[in-house]
Amino acid sequence: MSCKACGSPNQSTFSAEMNIHLPGLEGLAKPTVWIFPELMVCLDCGFAQCLIPETELLKLARGTAA
Repeated sequence: MSCKACGSPNQSTFSAEMNIHLPGLEGLAKPTVWIFPELMVCLDCGFAQCLIPETELLKLARGTAA
């Protein structure tokens, strides 16, 4: 598969840890959403992509993290 940004085939997968904050000033008072995805990174341009698991995606969509 090639990079969606630059078309390079030079990509690698890494384990990642992400802490997602809900938007706006009110998001600062809400718990964050932790995810641990596999991150696909283009080693030429730095473009990265991942899939967020469904349970965490629902938390982001509802604006609630617990």
